[in-house]
Amino acid sequence: MPADHDKDAYPEPPRQTPVAEKQTALPNPAVILSQLFYYSVDVPVTTFRGVIDSFRDNNKPVYYHQKYRRVPDLTECQEGEYTCYYEAEMQWRRDFKVDQEIVKVVQERLRACQQREGNSYQQNCAKEMQQFSETTKNYQLRYGDLGAYASARKCLMKQKERMIAAQAQSA
Repeated sequence: MPADHDKDAYPEPPRQTPVAEKQTALPNPAVILSQLFYYSVDVPVTTFRGVIDSFRDNNKPVYYHQKYRRVPDLTECQEGEYTCYYEAEMQWRRDFKVDQEIVKVVQERLRACQQREGNSYQQNCAKEMQQFSETTKNYQLRYGDLGAYASARKCLMKQKERMIAAQAQSA
């Protein structure tokens, strides 16, 4: 954990399911073993790593996120302009990866809520379930049947077919 970790930056939402009361007065052996492991193994290792990391901080390389400018879509490229085709393809691939990560984040939120709420997650996590279903539906609409060799051109053709089908239904 970094030294600047702030637990209040992203507070855990309160549980909506009541916590079950403990039935016995005996100490839990799992808690005792976990505390024994924590103090005998984890604390010394973490302290040693902190000392080593403090020595290595002087030589730490600086990392910056690379920011790309938005490039034109395939629809805006002139015929035969291969550099524009390539830039549009790379932009589409970046957008594809970003959309994958968005779906993963929403899925992690849903799983965290399900874990936190237990058996009553369906009523207490309705907002997260709705958000997950909308996100996956939109992802499936855009990237669903593109196959293993997906590209910006295939995605554009899929969008065109969807628009033609919508026009045919409305007419």
